[in-house]
Amino acid sequence: MEDLLHERKALVAGNNKLAYSIAICLLRANYEVVFLTNDSASAYVGIQQYIDDCETVKGKECGRHAVRIVKDIGLEGQFSIALLINEESAPHKTELIERLEYLLPDKCAIGINAESIPLRDIQAAAVRPERVIGLNWVFPAYTTFFLEIIANQVNNEEIVNALYSEAKQRWNKDPYIIRGERGIRASLFSAMIREAFNLVDNGYATIRDIDRACRNDAGSYLPFSGNFRYMDLMGTRSYAEVMKDLNRELSKEQMTPGFFNKIIGSGALGMEERSGFYQYEEGEVERWNELFDRFSYRIRDIICKYPFNYNKEPSADGNNNE
Repeated sequence: MEDLLHERKALVAGNNKLAYSIAICLLRANYEVVFLTNDSASAYVGIQQYIDDCETVKGKECGRHAVRIVKDIGLEGQFSIALLINEESAPHKTELIERLEYLLPDKCAIGINAESIPLRDIQAAAVRPERVIGLNWVFPAYTTFFLEIIANQVNNEEIVNALYSEAKQRWNKDPYIIRGERGIRASLFSAMIREAFNLVDNGYATIRDIDRACRNDAGSYLPFSGNFRYMDLMGTRSYAEVMKDLNRELSKEQMTPGFFNKIIGSGALGMEERSGFYQYEEGEVERWNELFDRFSYRIRDIICKYPFNYNKEPSADGNNNE
């Protein structure tokens, strides 16, 4: 596994901006990147935009290679890793693995995004399930430290540990390993969104209120400490007292609320459609994307100044306790 990773040739498959940004992340780690997509034109524009941003606007080198964009991998050579980014659908994920696995070298690791689908369900389609690992990223992958590795009892530990080391040493990630079937990031985020839905749906707060509360409180401390260290900083006793009563009041709703379903049903799917929880006028979406790009670099710089693990580095076995 280490020998193949040393080859630094990666396949990235996807049709969205997260996949484009992953290609740039690997490019900056001096990988030779082959990008598999059924929309070559969009991929070229998206990837080139991020390359220009890294090299021109931010003065960051993107490595000595170029990204090769293809519609099929054919005889592209000995990949050391394949990163698959597609929609959150078990049939789509298993179909992609079935289509690509026989074209990949036997020792090629396969990392696939999986927020809510058990890893075992995705592995079920594989001839060699031990090399199929859950890898969840956040956008933009070339500035953020986040990488969630999901590994179960089926997985080859050498592959898991090699990916962990590669992510930490060369991809500029602060990775963690979840030993199980699902990651934790989506669960934490969904719990917060469920309570936000509940507060809006019951008239306690507006959408703008929720965004202000999250940004101006949690948004200020989470990059510094995370939840548990923040409670240590503030004093755990006060949280224990508050939660005695508050926990009983938190939403346990299993369905999304009517106002959200109405938004989705109307086709308001976010900034790409110029409508979601907010409405966007001409030019606003481009401006938001530009601002977010600047912010992603600046928040990375701030996090670097205040590292999370002061004394000990997290270990590959997933135990991050200090």
